[in-house]
Amino acid sequence: MVEQSPAELDAVFHALSDATRRRMLARLASGEASVGELARPFAMSFAGASKHVKVLESAGLVRRRIDGRIHHCRLEAAPLAEADAWLRHYERYWTRTLDRLEALLKAEDRPKHDKGNAR
Repeated sequence: MVEQSPAELDAVFHALSDATRRRMLARLASGEASVGELARPFAMSFAGASKHVKVLESAGLVRRRIDGRIHHCRLEAAPLAEADAWLRHYERYWTRTLDRLEALLKAEDRPKHDKGNAR
């Protein structure tokens, strides 16, 4: 796995920060689509959809192929894997933190439970 530069990772997270672009990526996960097809669920113009696709392209998440007047887009998932790897570092942190919290809560609950049995 090739590591992305901070600027590339920033571009991926910027691209993912918009719900429209996330839905476009979800659509592209099922196969290639034209910019017009990507625009359709949002009732937006080709120009509006094209701006979103350009952000996705800049992040390396989409590759566009032009065939006459049709702009075909396909998902490039490698940058998502890099973002996922970055997030996993923090998932491990939260898992450890939540495991410690669970242990503390169980330890706190034990004396209450033991006192209830002493009666």
